[in-house]
Parts: sequence; structure tokens; C-alpha cells
Amino acid sequence: MNQNEFVLMVAPFKDKVFRLAKRLLVSTEEAEDATQEVLVKLWSKNTALAGYSSIEAFAMTMTKNYCLDQLKSKRSGNLKIVHSNYTDSAPTLDKKLEDCDSLNWVERSISLLPEQQRIIIQLRDIEQYEFEEIAKMLDMTESAIRVALSRARKTIREYMTKTHNYGII
Repeated sequence: MNQNEFVLMVAPFKDKVFRLAKRLLVSTEEAEDATQEVLVKLWSKNTALAGYSSIEAFAMTMTKNYCLDQLKSKRSGNLKIVHSNYTDSAPTLDKKLEDCDSLNWVERSISLLPEQQRIIIQLRDIEQYEFEEIAKMLDMTESAIRVALSRARKTIREYMTKTHNYGII
């Protein structure tokens, strides 16, 4: 496989790799480094990639593993997950403030989830992967993914209800 073919092959999911890395590592610079590292590893394995049914799933698995290794080796206790992909077309100022506040509460709620649930929320609700793909990436059964996702959503819903009712988490 030549370089142009490789670029065409990874272009559709390169941004997804970056967003997952950003979700896990928080820092844009670290996420860019992780994305580059994963793409270099994919390039070095380009002759063996033909054997994979989903190169995208393989790349996402590599990204998850690389980021988790980075977190474990450095400063796993210091990081929080931040999501900043939200944009609104032309809201009023009060709507912007309300949306920003709600987003901050959702981000805080997600950051309080166990690591596995955070990854599943990211892959399913943000990246829109199918359960089958997530199961392959995380080496779990589809039913375990569904259960973890359900628990994560329930926990977020409870946090948000407490926040709206009492103003605290």
C-alpha cells in the first residue's frame, strides 16, 4: 500500500481518533501526539491491515490503549475528561449561558463516571459507534456494553436531576 492509499484509508476516521484521544487525555497537544502515534503505528502495519475487517475499529482500539497507557504511566490521578465539541448556531445570550451551564454540568457528570463508562459514553453517544463495533474495540460483549451504557446514562441523569433540583452534585 502506498502513502496516498494509506491517507485515503485513514482520512474518514482520523478525526474520530483525535476526539477519542482528546476525551481521554484532555490536552489538545497530547491528543495530537496520540493521534500521530496511532497513525504511525497503522502505517508501520499497513501490509497487515488487509487482514482486519474494520481498520477503523482497530485504530480506535489502538487509540484507547495508547491513551490509557499514557494515563497510567504519567499522571492518571490529575486528569479529568472535558468535552468541547458543542456549538450552537446563533443563540441569544441567556440561551448561551444556560447551554454553557448545562454542558458544564454534563461534563462534570461524565468526569465522575468510572473510566470504562466514560469511554463507552464517548464511543456510543458522541462518536455514534454501533454496539458491535464498541464491543470489538473494548473486547466486551454487546450486552455488557449496553448495561454499562445504561448505567452511565442513569448516573448522568441522576447527577443532572440533583443539579437542577438542588444546584449541587
